Amino acid sequence: MNQTKPFPTVSVFGVPFSKMDMKDTVKYLTEAVKSGKPHQVITANPIMVMTAENNPEYKAMMQSAEIIVPDGTGIVWAAGVGGDPLEGRVTGFDLLHELLRVGETYRWKFYLLGTTAEVIQEAANRLQMQYPAAIICGYRDGFFGPEEDAAVIEEIRAASPDILFVARGADNQEPWIAKHKQALQVPVVMGVGGSFDIISGKLKRAPKVFQKLRLEWFYRLLKEPSRYKRMLALPKFVVKVLRERENVTKTS
Repeated sequence: MNQTKPFPTVSVFGVPFSKMDMKDTVKYLTEAVKSGKPHQVITANPIMVMTAENNPEYKAMMQSAEIIVPDGTGIVWAAGVGGDPLEGRVTGFDLLHELLRVGETYRWKFYLLGTTAEVIQEAANRLQMQYPAAIICGYRDGFFGPEEDAAVIEEIRAASPDILFVARGADNQEPWIAKHKQALQVPVVMGVGGSFDIISGKLKRAPKVFQKLRLEWFYRLLKEPSRYKRMLALPKFVVKVLRERENVTKTS
């Protein structure tokens, strides 16, 4: 079910992307924190849009999110081809850092959830050093099953964060947030993918040249060849956009 958003959006195959730039996105999420009401932030790419195309439940989950930002270059390109262009990317990695930077001013509390125990601890330590006035109020790894959800949610609620960053893998990260955002009662809950791996030093972010050429996805593939199966969705997305260019940005 598509919601009416309090900001301009463009639909890319039925997935409503925010047209706000980074500055306005941070402003919107600052108000979300102040509201105290749960807001799910999805940082989406073409692979997720293709998943939504093939899975109605996943699409409905995405459409129910309070805000979806264009993390992938392909999304910006597709919106332009469809005739309703976006300002540019709002990457999850950069948005995470912007929220922590603003969080220093407001003394926001942050909880980090996901990846391995070693990575999440190192990421928490590095972020606390980088943003000393922000409060890392808790963290834990993402290796738990549905039978532990209630205990994990209780642990997070007890820490009472303003923002929760979740990294649990592409397939269950966003659905897990959507399912539990009301129980979590955290004002802003955002999926951050592999950001903790980069922050902890386990992985390196793509060099500037790859970023400028918009080939970060290719750099990640070179570093993690096991991602190739997921990456197969990218050429399919390109073909779909070119074949259906007049329908790309039509609301569905």
